[in-house]
Amino acid sequence: MRVASAMRSELRQASEETDMAELNLAANIDDPDGFYSELLAAHEGLSKDDSDALNARLILILANQIGDRDLLRQAIATAGKS
Repeated sequence: MRVASAMRSELRQASEETDMAELNLAANIDDPDGFYSELLAAHEGLSKDDSDALNARLILILANQIGDRDLLRQAIATAGKS
């Protein structure tokens, strides 16, 4: 009984570890300069408050697209170090 329980526990832990996504910090955007230009253009003419609100909405939309809380935690931690 103990051996089977220990094996199930080890398998569950291994499964959880392999399911955890790794934050990708390598360049992964086609035409990153074009994307940056589009991002800047979206802020053009906005007040500081409106620009901040646009950033907040964009962050929430992209966080929803990612959907993985562990990955989002990694991103928040990484951004906090920058």
